[in-house]
Amino acid sequence: MSKIEQAQVAKPRIQPTDQSLTIDHVRAAAERIEGAVVRTPTLHSQTLSSITGAEIWLKFENLQFTAAYKERGALNALLLMDKDRRERGVIAASAGNHAQGLSYHGTRLGVPVTIVMPKTTPTVKVMQTESVGGNVVLEGETFDEAYAHACKLEQERGLTFVHPFDDPNVAAGQGTVALEMMADVPDFDTLVIPIGGGGLMSGCGTAARGINPDIELVGVEAKLFPSMYARLKGEDLPCGGDTLAEGIAVKEPGKFTSKVIAEIIDEIMLVDEPALEKAVSLLLQIEKTVVEGAGAAGLAAVLADPQRFAGKKIGIILCGGNIDTRLLANVLLRDLARSGRLARLRVTLQDRPGALFKVMSEFDAQNVNIIEIYHQRIFTTLPAKGLITDIECEARDADQLDALIKALKGKGYKVTQVELN
Repeated sequence: MSKIEQAQVAKPRIQPTDQSLTIDHVRAAAERIEGAVVRTPTLHSQTLSSITGAEIWLKFENLQFTAAYKERGALNALLLMDKDRRERGVIAASAGNHAQGLSYHGTRLGVPVTIVMPKTTPTVKVMQTESVGGNVVLEGETFDEAYAHACKLEQERGLTFVHPFDDPNVAAGQGTVALEMMADVPDFDTLVIPIGGGGLMSGCGTAARGINPDIELVGVEAKLFPSMYARLKGEDLPCGGDTLAEGIAVKEPGKFTSKVIAEIIDEIMLVDEPALEKAVSLLLQIEKTVVEGAGAAGLAAVLADPQRFAGKKIGIILCGGNIDTRLLANVLLRDLARSGRLARLRVTLQDRPGALFKVMSEFDAQNVNIIEIYHQRIFTTLPAKGLITDIECEARDADQLDALIKALKGKGYKVTQVELN
């Protein structure tokens, strides 16, 4: 008997229909996947609680083997397939966490896994998926084109399509996150859960309401991709752009998940890019944990509107930790700039000996460290004997930086600070 068949015998086969999803389905999924996914911790954050004015508890799903909760739903769907479908193999269209979760558990259980990704997918994501056993097919320039090709291969090869979110079996698996959270902390007032296609909220919301009918469920979407928000409100909102939270950058939410969420959700909040960047940065600085933009969306919502959550006991799911290292470095540096610890000052000087030295003396007097200096003599609107100098510098805090700018202006220099959007 294969490993999959042993798992099928040992675990219950209760599963949702296309019309239903209940806490019993989530509990059955939890028994089914037990021992094959990490039972991640739910921990209280004293510092984030102090910052927000709420009691913040974090669920560290970024500690899964593939660094995301997606493993849960993918594994549950795999274990509920019959022998013939497993032997033929499964297919999915994904350039993210679902690809890795499905590939890892499919390979571990002996199920052939094909993942269709757009040709524009970063090489690192292709390599990560292949490293856990997925057979990657690159097709199309966009996700929609990759999805269409996956559907074509599904029919041609007789494969089973495993949707990343719009599948009740997948949603039931994702709901096991909330079961664990509420076993650890039974008296949550509110769960704040990222929404992309809606699988995580569908499963977790169903489980949480099954345990505590009065618990508040708040969904979070990136402001650039308000797809579920727009669908539930019946509005036509623009959806697109470069968001840090690419894991929830979904233009079309699931039909099944939309129906479930419409019945259970209390509110969907939209968070902008600076809020997402701040949340990613704080989680690394305070909790010493790496979280991707989508994984930080819950904290971003609380930080954006602390009065709404003040005094409440809040559970936040850090749903993924797969973020490009260069992008993470940019986020951290931009956060330092917004806080006044890093700055670029643009100073207008006369092009004569000693001019730069005199400016540097003011930096020394204010104990502000100079990182980089850029001269611009040609491409300016100044007279030929004038120049613009951009000075990147590091200060203790915003007050120290303000004191430097005041001192420079007091000596007659024209100074402007290059601002971030």
